Amino acid sequence: QVQLVESGGGLAQTGGSLRLSCAASGSIDSRAIMRYYRQFPGKQREMVARITSEGVTNYLESVKGRFTISRDNARSTVTLQMNGLQPEDTAVYYCNYLTTTTSIWGPGTQVTVSS
Repeated sequence: QVQLVESGGGLAQTGGSLRLSCAASGSIDSRAIMRYYRQFPGKQREMVARITSEGVTNYLESVKGRFTISRDNARSTVTLQMNGLQPEDTAVYYCNYLTTTTSIWGPGTQVTVSS
């Protein structure tokens, strides 16, 4: 079984930066796609960014040019660098580990951007 431990998040001012990290442990499949989602109160989760094992990335349109996802396969970690934060980025952010047979979620971390 795979476990995800998230760190980072917290409070930032408009235009500021935060970094989220997600460390995976357990029976890790190196081919897993790693993703970050976010969830606004009362809304469904939306995918913010994803990165494949080969380093191919995709982003939600509204975060392109501001957020960068990266991964360290040797350390089984994924990082979401968030720059140019806006109040509308305020949400709970979740790390997700995805293979053809399983989808594991981290506990989530709150990101709050003050105006």
